[in-house]
Amino acid sequence: MDHDADFTAYAGARWGALVRSGDVLGCTLDEAHDLAQTTLLRCYTSWRRVRRADNRDAYVYRILLNCHRDARRRRWWGERPTGDVPDRPTADPTDAVDVTDAVRRALADLTPQHREVVVLRHLAGLSERETATLLGVAPGTVKSRLSRALTVLGANDQLADLAGRPEGAES
Repeated sequence: MDHDADFTAYAGARWGALVRSGDVLGCTLDEAHDLAQTTLLRCYTSWRRVRRADNRDAYVYRILLNCHRDARRRRWWGERPTGDVPDRPTADPTDAVDVTDAVRRALADLTPQHREVVVLRHLAGLSERETATLLGVAPGTVKSRLSRALTVLGANDQLADLAGRPEGAES
């Protein structure tokens, strides 16, 4: 398979997962698309190295995390203008908005390091060892960060409300 066809097949297969990872890292949908595009652009320019990697997905997720960190360092993330204001009311997807908002708020309570571990382990499906290698930490650190992240998420009242548990009840 030639260089462009191989890259195109890989990018097409991984696009959705990269966008979802950006979303979980705290990006808006547009920012997640930009992050995925930037990641794939960097992959394309060094495709020979990416292609030779022992674990191509881990290599690409490392690029994704670096792009995310670079973008966060460069931009101001305060107030954001809205796009278009609709002229008339639209359908009310309240339940979906409530779930999305609760998950976003719960993920925002995590530190960036904990959010990265959650993305790599649960969205990217990397092993503890692959995640540790990618982040440059020991496998035990990955385990402890993931444990703490899941504890914080499990104790989040908004997520408990979605699950139908009474506030303060233990799972």
